[in-house]
Formats: sequence, structure tokens, C-alpha cells
Amino acid sequence: MSFIRARRLVAAAAMAAATFSLPAASIAEPVVESIHFLIPGGAGGGWDGTARGTGEALTKSGLVGNASYENMSGGGGGKAIGYLIENAASQHGTLMVNSTPIVIRSLTGVFPHNFRDLTLVSGTIGDYAAIVVGKDSPINSMSDLLAAYKADKRGTAIGGGSVPGGMDHLVAAMVMEAAGEDATAVKYIPYDAGGKAMAALLSGEISALSTGFSEAIDLANAGEVKIIGVTADERVAAYKDAPTMKEQGIDTTFVNWRGFFAAPGLPEAQLTAYQEAIAKMYATPEWEEVRARNGWVNIHNSGEDFQAFLEGQEKAIGDLMKKLGFL
Repeated sequence: MSFIRARRLVAAAAMAAATFSLPAASIAEPVVESIHFLIPGGAGGGWDGTARGTGEALTKSGLVGNASYENMSGGGGGKAIGYLIENAASQHGTLMVNSTPIVIRSLTGVFPHNFRDLTLVSGTIGDYAAIVVGKDSPINSMSDLLAAYKADKRGTAIGGGSVPGGMDHLVAAMVMEAAGEDATAVKYIPYDAGGKAMAALLSGEISALSTGFSEAIDLANAGEVKIIGVTADERVAAYKDAPTMKEQGIDTTFVNWRGFFAAPGLPEAQLTAYQEAIAKMYATPEWEEVRARNGWVNIHNSGEDFQAFLEGQEKAIGDLMKKLGFL
């Protein structure tokens, strides 16, 4: 499979599952009394924002009585997955957020588990990827970044909040290859979640940061970064100042799904309740406020549909990573 086709399959698979409207929710009482969200990375990352944003919408809409959150970094997300599996019997009240990296890191052997070892609850949203630079950087566009890279490849490092061969690395490689560069030659520096990667960008340790678009929007609104490219087909309403890669002559698009998993052996009735709460959430104004604020795409896959989606992505990403030399 060609690089271009593999890349488009990943984006197309996500967009094909998009759900844009559901019947209006009627919320007389909570569908679920409480949810404890397990977040496999540190504060400030995409998993953190997704879990807290989803919890905000579920509780404010009355679909869930209360929500709590726990950040458990380590092993590229493997620590939290292992914890959920090893303590399954006591974790029936927990939902773990994850995303495309659960597929990537299983393929590369970063950890021994994969999505089949968990209870699949629901794919929830998609988040475009973005390349950002510090607010005071002389780089103002992808053309500027490419010029700096060509002048000094080793001195123009791109960082990300994921392990080598992980989501942020993969996006940086995809963008550079689409720009005509050797993707395997890019100097990528990994950090544990987006907060640490951002600190490295501001300190000048890296020249640019590969991150989720929702994270980039928060940083840009805070005046910390400039977004020089987003992997959407068209400019996104949540931050229209961000130019797409395509309009800068870099023919690449990508959307990273995020969703929720539970411990293996979760009782069927509890799984159904979690899935019902998430499905009803899409029709609430509380969710639309969170979604629009973050520039997310609604991607709703539940149960068997979620498994089929993940298996399709596993195949497409595996082919893509072989092309890029990551497998």
C-alpha cells in the first residue's frame, strides 16, 4: 500500500464514522452515578483534555452524577493499561481514555497489551494534528520550518508528547515526507505528554512541536505558540487563523480518534450504561460547547463498530509505519 493511500485510509476511516446529530436527550436522572477517568499521560496532553472535557459535558448535562480524574503517566500509556488489566475486578467504575497510540504502541511492541485486552466502550471524538512553534520563534509558516530544516537538519528538532514512533512522531514524519523530505531523517525528541513538550518548545530545546490541534488552540489562545500548520482539509472554525498543510502545498491530512476503554470483565449492564451516557451526550448543548471549544470532530463508534474501526486502523497504520521505516 502506498504512503499516500495509507495516510488517506487512516483519515477516511475516522471521518466515515463521524456522527453529527442524534435525537435530543431527555435527562430525567443520571444514566451513570459516577465515573472515574483514568488518564494514561500527564496534565496538559490530549488524553487529559479529552477525559476532562467529556467528564465536564457528562456531569453538567446531568447524564453522570459526578466525575473524578487520575493521571497515571508511564510507559507511553502502558502503565495505565497494565494497571487497569491487573486490577480489573476493582476498576469497574473506571473509564480509561486512549487514542490512536494504543494501536501504534501495540504494533511497535512498546507494551504487550492491545485494545483486545480491554473492554471497548466507545470511540468519542477526533482531533486534528498541528505543528506549532514558540510565540517568539522566527518561524512563521511551514515554509519557514522547512527552510530551517534544510539549512540544519540536526539543529531543527521537532518534539512531541509521545514516544519515538508514536502519534506525534508519526504526524511529524508524515508531514515532512509529504513536503518532500526524508521522514526517517527528522530529529524527533519525545516527552511525557504535552505539558513537558511545551516547556521544551518555550526553552528552545526543540524548534517545533507536533501536537493535537485542541492542545494547540489552548496554547495559541494563551499567547504561547503560533500554529503554523493543521492536518485538516479546510481551516477549522475553532481557530481559523491556523493554516492547513494543504494550503501550504503539503498534501497531507490526518485525524486522531480518542475514546474510552474499561477493564476486562466489565459487567454487561455497566458497559451498556456507559455507552448510553456517551451516546446521549452528543445531543446536549454542554457537549457542543466543549467540542466547539476544542475544535474536535464528533466520531462515535460503540461496541462492535468500535472494534471494527480499530481493526481497520490497525491495518492502515501498520502499512503506513512500514513505509516510514518504523516497523
